[in-house]
Amino acid sequence: MPLDAPHTLILAILVLFGGRYLTRRVPLLRHYSIPEPVTGGLIASLALTAFHLGTGLDVTFDLSARDTLLVAFFTTVGLSARISLLAAGGAMLAILTGVAVVNLVLQNAIGVGLMPLFGLPPAAGLMAGSAALSGGHGTVLAWAPIIARDFALPAAPVLGAATATFGLIAGGVLGGPLGQRLIARHSLSGKDAEALSVGLPFTDEGKPLLDANGMLTTLLVIAIAMAAGGYLNDGLRALSITLPEFVTALFAGILLSNTVPALFPRLPWPAGSAPLALISEISLGLFLAMSLMSLNLASLADAALPLLAVLVVQVGVTWVLLTHVVFRLLGRNYDAAVATSGYFGLALGATPTAVAIMTATTKAHGASPRSFLVVPLVGAFFVDIANAAVLQGFILWLGRA
Repeated sequence: MPLDAPHTLILAILVLFGGRYLTRRVPLLRHYSIPEPVTGGLIASLALTAFHLGTGLDVTFDLSARDTLLVAFFTTVGLSARISLLAAGGAMLAILTGVAVVNLVLQNAIGVGLMPLFGLPPAAGLMAGSAALSGGHGTVLAWAPIIARDFALPAAPVLGAATATFGLIAGGVLGGPLGQRLIARHSLSGKDAEALSVGLPFTDEGKPLLDANGMLTTLLVIAIAMAAGGYLNDGLRALSITLPEFVTALFAGILLSNTVPALFPRLPWPAGSAPLALISEISLGLFLAMSLMSLNLASLADAALPLLAVLVVQVGVTWVLLTHVVFRLLGRNYDAAVATSGYFGLALGATPTAVAIMTATTKAHGASPRSFLVVPLVGAFFVDIANAAVLQGFILWLGRA
């Protein structure tokens, strides 16, 4: 039962509306900063899974717009960035990158150590480790064939996809409560920070702050930045350097936002504006809604028991690590709490999940621009590079064992 691009978009918007409605109606969701697209997307995924089990029909989606939405979102993050903030966040960036590398090793060690308890080979633990959790579905697609070939493990793609799905759900649901717990326990606040770079505060969402000129100007700048990111990507590819499109879009946005306003001070620029914040939030919300509603939860049944056990351990270890170590290393302040909650989503799910968690947290408690720069950079660039090295190291070690 295929849905074309327009019908997929219609359903994604309805799913996002559903998540927003529930967040307004259920105080617990808002209190613990559960992202709206996560709420709506999981309910839609459960409903579509029930439909599949009841009718035997599979609903497939045209997700061609999803990648464009992701690139647009990270472009808006780049356009909201100031080099001064990134420089000020240098220590946070270095610390979080170091933590991420340690966590990659820890995730694989847990997976490799626990999988034999369920009658599976140790190499299967890599698919229940950093490849799927910190890496997500994309990294699974890249590494599963290698692990399946080198260790005669044909189930590697299924194990990886299942783990990535479980992690995405766990990260999206629990990241907000972790941030809320840190903020409440340490009496932190971001109320005096500057305007939000993603979304508007809950109290300001109903105010008529936008007009046609503001939206058109913002869309024009976003389109120019996305095009510049595409040219940058092409240039790097010619040098045999491959980066995800959203990374170069992020860099292009940072470059433009830190040069154009200085060169042309009278030119309207959308950084810090309501149109940019709303376009950013809508792009991220629709991306996550499409990603979550398209999950086939029924396909996880066969691997559910061992992976659930491993994931419970992974979640517990990550929670303790972030609460008692990472938050302290980052400075025990409000930015540290927001970045820690976001990194929880990144460590178990994906960069967009991390940003969605931080968005929900800052909408309730105040802005944290430094976190919105540091966490995506760690997730989009440093983690992928380090993950490749760590996975290769574990593969060589297991091959000799």
